[in-house]
Amino acid sequence: NEFRRISEFREEETVAGLTEREIQLLRLVASGMSNKEIAAELSLAESTVKNRLSLLFEKLDVKDRTQAAIYALSHGLITRKD
Repeated sequence: NEFRRISEFREEETVAGLTEREIQLLRLVASGMSNKEIAAELSLAESTVKNRLSLLFEKLDVKDRTQAAIYALSHGLITRKD
């Protein structure tokens, strides 16, 4: 029963329907990290990062990393560094 409960656990959605993990991924993209660097930071395979980014970009209705970074900035997920 405990295994089933854990396996059915879903992350709570936060800003604009994004999960905490998606926000974390978006922040790393917006900071300028490559897929390889993100993979190392999150202890994931680079292919997993690519897949998750594709899903995230689709969810945000953005086409690329630049648009994703603009989304993150405009929604207060990152702050502008002067």
